[in-house]
Amino acid sequence: MNDPIYRYEYLEEFALAIFEKIGCPSQQAVQATDVLLKADLRGIDSHGIARLSGYVRLWKKNRVNSSPDIRVLHESPSTAVVDGDAGLGLVVAPYAMEIAIEKARKVGTGWVAVNNSNHFGIAGYHAMMALPHDMIGVAMTNASPLVAPTFSVERLLGTNPIAVAIPADKQPAFVADFATTTAANGKLEILQRKNQAAPLGWVQTRNGKSSTDPNEAKMGGALIPLGSDREHGSHKGFCLGAWVDIFSSVLSGANYGPWVPPFVSFLDPPSDPVGKGIGHFLGAMRVDAFRPAAEFKTNMDTWISRFRIARTVEGEDRVVIPGDPEREMEELRRMEGIPLNPQVVEDLKALAANFNLVF
Repeated sequence: MNDPIYRYEYLEEFALAIFEKIGCPSQQAVQATDVLLKADLRGIDSHGIARLSGYVRLWKKNRVNSSPDIRVLHESPSTAVVDGDAGLGLVVAPYAMEIAIEKARKVGTGWVAVNNSNHFGIAGYHAMMALPHDMIGVAMTNASPLVAPTFSVERLLGTNPIAVAIPADKQPAFVADFATTTAANGKLEILQRKNQAAPLGWVQTRNGKSSTDPNEAKMGGALIPLGSDREHGSHKGFCLGAWVDIFSSVLSGANYGPWVPPFVSFLDPPSDPVGKGIGHFLGAMRVDAFRPAAEFKTNMDTWISRFRIARTVEGEDRVVIPGDPEREMEELRRMEGIPLNPQVVEDLKALAANFNLVF
């Protein structure tokens, strides 16, 4: 049976109502809804409206401040540290990215480290904010400690995604948005809803053995760094995840490593925090701080066009440019609607009933 399809406008109206119900000011509710549903539009279903009840759960546990006083703690002409006041990362991160963009406008680049925040949705949303300004955007965040470093059985890192958005001229922008694990935890959640096995190399048991059970993390197991194992480069994935953790939180004063307060419901926050909330790191670089923007974007067109016509291996019809699948999916879903897994629908119905709404 096919998953039910929902119009974007309907999901937008529902998510907005929920954010307002938990006390978000109107403008922040609109911002949170936009970030959340951008994930669904771009086909990243693991980070879209399926996560809405998770944000509400954190709010009920007083771990999310629905009306935060976001403020700059420290700044230089090109840098800043922002305190998110325990707000939704869906709101805090765009606020910080706007600061990075404004600093880049003035001095060429802007870099903002964030503490005291929460899960910020898809990293690509924040990086892409730089594109209309002829800037390159960078976004990263640490996350729930579900990942074991190479050679370890301890969960010390998050999936810690990185996103980079680079403008082009006639070609669509280059947008790379990826976890530093073999797969994001949200993809495991999708497999759990579908009662399907995970590919080998995604998770390990509590004893460090390979597994295909998408529920391993709930049973003491762990996700695995990008590369799956040492022979295939997991030490590189570990390095990338560590880099994101340090930039996002050691630099900002947020919690890092195993002290990151988890988004997932099966883990409790640590009792001995080393910082405030979770951390993000966002940046913007004005292209014309390096070379004329028109020249750069023309060269990006050439770069993208050449890779598009690369000869492919047997069975594949094209080389995929980062950002293409998501952009194509967004065009399709704006026209045809967004499919939701039946379990997600039931979850949203329960959420609606809790606030005297109807889904």
